[in-house]
Amino acid sequence: MEITTSMVKELREATGAGVLDCKKALEASAGDLEKAKAYLREKGLAAAAKKAGRVAKEGLIEAYVHTGGRVGALIELDCETDFVARTEEFKALAHDLAMQVVAAKPLYLAPEDIPPDVLEEEKNVYRAQARDAGKPEHIVERIVEGKLQKHFQEVCLMRQPFIKDDDLTVQDIVTRTIAKLGENIVMRRFARFELGD
Repeated sequence: MEITTSMVKELREATGAGVLDCKKALEASAGDLEKAKAYLREKGLAAAAKKAGRVAKEGLIEAYVHTGGRVGALIELDCETDFVARTEEFKALAHDLAMQVVAAKPLYLAPEDIPPDVLEEEKNVYRAQARDAGKPEHIVERIVEGKLQKHFQEVCLMRQPFIKDDDLTVQDIVTRTIAKLGENIVMRRFARFELGD
């Protein structure tokens, strides 16, 4: 099938990918627009995974104060260059992440940031609940692991469902932005403030 300029243009408008990437995606998917979009997504996520090891020393501090001034957040979002830090996509991501911190009240950035004693205490509570419910001992650890994963989704920012699209996690949103901007992006830290807390 011949790949026309209008097909490339339509895919480019839908995905934001480069002209050559759009043409390759359409060629690989025999002109099927949906398959081409999927191809570009997969390619972008693979590229994002490669960028994860690169140093991110630039970026910005974003503040968000919710209407009424009773709750707010500060976050540090880093990238590789100041050029990317000034883009609208990067600024929008930083703003969305600050809003996420205000709305979802995470306690930690990622599961590895949870202190070991806090994690062990949580596991002990889940073990006790499973045993009290009469679950067989060989199933208890699987139940504990399942409940722990659910707990991570509640208290770890990067594992939380994204407030603007709960089919995606915060990590998914960051990964998509990495794929789109072509640079490693790291959510470095955050602080949440609530009046009287």
